[in-house]
Amino acid sequence: MRVIFLGTPDFGVPALQAICNKHEVVACVCQPDKVGTRGKVEFCAVKKFALAHNIPLYQFEKISRDGGDTLRSLAPDIMVTAAYGQILSQEIIDIAPYGIINIHGSLLPELRGAAPIQYAVWQGLKQTGITILQTVKAVDAGDMILQKTLDILPYETNGELFARMAQLGAEAVVEALDQIANGTAVYTPQDESKATFCHKISAETEHIDWNKPADELINLVRALCPSPTAWTSYDGKRIKIYALRPSDKDYGTQTPGTIVECGKKVLAVACADGAVNITELQKENGKRMDVTAFLCGTRLPVGAVLD
Repeated sequence: MRVIFLGTPDFGVPALQAICNKHEVVACVCQPDKVGTRGKVEFCAVKKFALAHNIPLYQFEKISRDGGDTLRSLAPDIMVTAAYGQILSQEIIDIAPYGIINIHGSLLPELRGAAPIQYAVWQGLKQTGITILQTVKAVDAGDMILQKTLDILPYETNGELFARMAQLGAEAVVEALDQIANGTAVYTPQDESKATFCHKISAETEHIDWNKPADELINLVRALCPSPTAWTSYDGKRIKIYALRPSDKDYGTQTPGTIVECGKKVLAVACADGAVNITELQKENGKRMDVTAFLCGTRLPVGAVLD
């Protein structure tokens, strides 16, 4: 089939590669370039792939306003989205005879919205998966074509799960395209009564609240690793936290955020229901490192309180 692929970050690249292997990708569409540090223009992952494989590329400021005529002229059979990042109008949805299908990173109807992989980790779920669904105007509410499940590993971070989900999404979308092409696709409406939603992670969420229980803190740090990264502060300077583990020691009743142990290999902090061990961190203007390396050069006083 003639496919137009709409996506922006790394998540879409395995799917784009897999589609290229079996179908004709007539164009890629991604978000406009961003200007990064020092004024340097940064290309997104999908743009890099398109340029490397000589696929026509379009970057509409607002696709629903600017993209209709161009996309229609390409005569696609179907369009595929994967974390594209813009709301699509009905005019865009109706361009291709088979419409648009989306690669979504959860087992819908749970976790509709912008950050399903992060939320799955944050909520401490043991399983998640990919849903291939029809795109409609309502967010992630279209009929489902297929789902593939994936177990979330113990202490797996968002970044690690993201990479595995991207590969699973590639397998799923190719399977869905094959079903659509040969007329065997089954479209299943979602149960609206079971729908849950997830929004973009806010900057406030990144600041660790040590008044939370250990499991919640561990899952939050996992969900924000490697980016945007959870953080705390000491003496007015931020410390990024990349990994926490539960502590099996009893430090008694301590104010949450209090450093209760700082040894050669252990940095323990009190929380709502005990303590957690910081196992990977990065001080301001420093490098990310495991706690043993960190404690070789930095000691935090027992009794000090992290903010």
